[in-house]
Amino acid sequence: MLRDRLPDVRGRARAAFLGLAVGDALGATVEFMMPSEIRATHGVHREITGGGWLRLPPGHVTDDTEMSLCIASALVAEGSWSPHAIADRFAAWLRSRPTDVGNTCRRGIQRYLNEGSLEGPPNEGDAGNGAAMRMAPVAIATLADGALLERCAIEQGHLTHNHPLSDAACILVGRLIHLACLGRDRAELLRAAGAAVEPFPQLRFFPHRVLLPTAYVADTLRAVLCAFFQARSFEDCLVATVNLGGDADTTGAIAGAIAGAHFGLDAIPRRWVKKLDRALVEELAALSDKLVDASPLGRGEPPRL
Repeated sequence: MLRDRLPDVRGRARAAFLGLAVGDALGATVEFMMPSEIRATHGVHREITGGGWLRLPPGHVTDDTEMSLCIASALVAEGSWSPHAIADRFAAWLRSRPTDVGNTCRRGIQRYLNEGSLEGPPNEGDAGNGAAMRMAPVAIATLADGALLERCAIEQGHLTHNHPLSDAACILVGRLIHLACLGRDRAELLRAAGAAVEPFPQLRFFPHRVLLPTAYVADTLRAVLCAFFQARSFEDCLVATVNLGGDADTTGAIAGAIAGAHFGLDAIPRRWVKKLDRALVEELAALSDKLVDASPLGRGEPPRL
């Protein structure tokens, strides 16, 4: 019975949310750098040191984690799935003048503020990674219900990104987090990923090698999946991902969420966790636990993967 494994699932869900923040903080230092620049400046970048183009203090996170927290806190406050509540949290976050906001996310939130609409029209410019980066809380909130995951992934994604590649990436990231939280092995995750990208040649990750992962969601997913499926540990996965440079905070965040769920809490290096603000770490854990308990799995519903 899946419910008998709930303590393990809860730990893996915590690791997914914490892994997202750790990957965000690690990658932010080298965001927009070329791999050659990273090597010249850092050798192999493997410590959370802050800095980067945003000049962040060590351990500070960016929009990847902050928008994910908006989703998680909205769902916990509402007690159910609510795109309106999520959009309101995004709007309040944007008004707070955050350190970093992607252009597509800003445009989508501004549309909501101006029009009250939860979805913009399909747009070729919406194939960025800004919706996929915030999938961890969506995956946790829909644990063990694949159909619910797909619906919620698309609804949250369309708040800012309305493009088939973004939709597919959101669903895939959520699906991998689902399977990893349930303790499925990497072979099953690889089969699921392979099947998901088959209709989308742009997302196929083997034998492709991404030299510089941009904010284009296909670049992002190929970089993350190549690193994850070849990594022997959480740290290996994150280091390989962020040292590709490019949109490294977002690739780091997505890789951290998937790898966290797969490798578990104990695999996340303590030296990285200690660099994060303690209040943030506690908030991530508390929100994750509440999302698990409110999920279909937490409510005792039969799995529908």
